[in-house]
Amino acid sequence: MDQVNLSEAEWRKSTASGDNGQCVEVATNLPGIVAVRHSKRPEGPAVVFTSEEWKAFLIGAKRDEFDL
Repeated sequence: MDQVNLSEAEWRKSTASGDNGQCVEVATNLPGIVAVRHSKRPEGPAVVFTSEEWKAFLIGAKRDEFDL
């Protein structure tokens, strides 16, 4: 995927994460993509997924496909 402009991203983190500092933030307001970053390093890099990739990830997580 080419370089993506995230300047308009609206970042949010789960309310379930509380204040433990080990969180990711997700931006879902950008057309066709979902961006994910570490909440403790907001200036750091973000991982960008297509909307379809993100949807597949969420389905897999709900099915416990990533449990070790």
